[in-house]
Amino acid sequence: MSKHILIVDDSVSVRQMVEMTLKSARYLVTAAKDGQEAFDSCKTKQFDFVLTDQNMPRMDGLTLIKSLRSLPSYQKTPIVVLTTEASDAMKAQGRAAGATGWMVKPFDPNQLLKIVATVLK
Repeated sequence: MSKHILIVDDSVSVRQMVEMTLKSARYLVTAAKDGQEAFDSCKTKQFDFVLTDQNMPRMDGLTLIKSLRSLPSYQKTPIVVLTTEASDAMKAQGRAAGATGWMVKPFDPNQLLKIVATVLK
């Protein structure tokens, strides 16, 4: 059975590009347009991996990570941030919130697939 990945980004084009990349590698993909929609979805479904943007309306990526880590079923789920934010301070905040990793946009599809494969092992 293929792994189920949740992608969270308020940009339609980024969601589509990430979704196409992951589906090409035979992952099952669900998309959410912001952190709140993603968190609501995670309360009723279990995902194997979460890929989230940082800057989004309603709930940003760091708040989403902290919220997911408060759920027993998401304490060990890999969560990677895919964002334009590249500062060391922001990455440190991500680690403190519970992020597994950090990728900076624009992303290389092959690099994304490599990271996903690595954290899902």
